[in-house]
Amino acid sequence: MNPSKVEVLGKPHGGWRLRLYAIIFEADTRAGRLFDQWLIAAIVASVVVVLADSVHSLHVHYDREFQLLEWGFTALFTVEYAARLACVRHPWRYATSFFGVVDLLSVMPTYVALLVPEAQALIDVRILRLLRIFRILKLAAYVYEYQALGRALVASRRKILVFLTAVMMIVVIMGTLMYVVEGPANGFTSIPTSVYWAIATMTTVGYGDITPKTDVGRLISSVMMLVGWGTLAVPTGIVTSELTARRLTQAPTTRTCRECLSEGHLPEAEFCLNCGARLEAYAVDEASPGA
Repeated sequence: MNPSKVEVLGKPHGGWRLRLYAIIFEADTRAGRLFDQWLIAAIVASVVVVLADSVHSLHVHYDREFQLLEWGFTALFTVEYAARLACVRHPWRYATSFFGVVDLLSVMPTYVALLVPEAQALIDVRILRLLRIFRILKLAAYVYEYQALGRALVASRRKILVFLTAVMMIVVIMGTLMYVVEGPANGFTSIPTSVYWAIATMTTVGYGDITPKTDVGRLISSVMMLVGWGTLAVPTGIVTSELTARRLTQAPTTRTCRECLSEGHLPEAEFCLNCGARLEAYAVDEASPGA
């Protein structure tokens, strides 16, 4: 769950739904941490099975074993998905959220592959089987570092957008210039092709499928390499600066507001930072994940 966005899913007020909610959605409790650890292990194991099943020699020898494992993982993630829907007051809001869609994608391909014959609507049913790799996105919901990186990227989006705009301006200008200098005779057959060369050169990839032949073209290419070498560090610095600032100002906690379900409240906070509702007392035994 992303603390920077208020997803009003509705935290239950009591009973088994509240206890189940605390285990599934709140990682500050001992049961919640244990649930997350086991679920992360299951996600990683299921992805490893998908990767191994794509190897032809392993698929031929262990196809039955892979199918049994896949159905076991599908059953596990189906129960987890149903439990998430059952323990929130507004199931539809969770189902249409980002992680709700990811949870659905993690179980849907196996069921659809069972219903759709290989020779029917799909060119190859492996497309559906490989969609199970989306389960790896579920990891972002359970590891605090993923959440912190996501918040830093969102907070830096304007700076990154300005940076990318400047980069696009440079590659368009330099690509156009190379089209004029080198021309179709040396492989620069169009401005889009020249822009492709500029992007490959600026990112220091340098495939070598298109290379300048003239001295002026080589000079421009050298300038592009030097500019690219210094430019690659800019987005890293932007995100790192945001991560550092947030680490100094926020404590990693999944303390959740009962009313709006927003997270990220400080241990000493008395009211929700989003809706203003009074928060429950932060239990002493609910140590943060980084403790």
